[in-house]
Amino acid sequence: MAETPVTELSFEQAMAELEDVVGRLERGDVALDESIKLYERGAALKKRCETKLKEAEEKVAAITLDAEGNPTGTAPVEGP
Repeated sequence: MAETPVTELSFEQAMAELEDVVGRLERGDVALDESIKLYERGAALKKRCETKLKEAEEKVAAITLDAEGNPTGTAPVEGP
């Protein structure tokens, strides 16, 4: 299992590692202590993926279009 801090992973890296974690947990071939560590890492990876997806959605939502539907730039995304 990689020990790169979750906050430094790209979406693709976090997703790939999350898939590996889920696979290992589903196989059930790890000790209980290791299962707990994997579950905690998986939860952090899931949160990272959700955060990166939300960031991407906000960027897409901020793209402004002209009258013909062509991208003209971005608009500020309003906070919660």
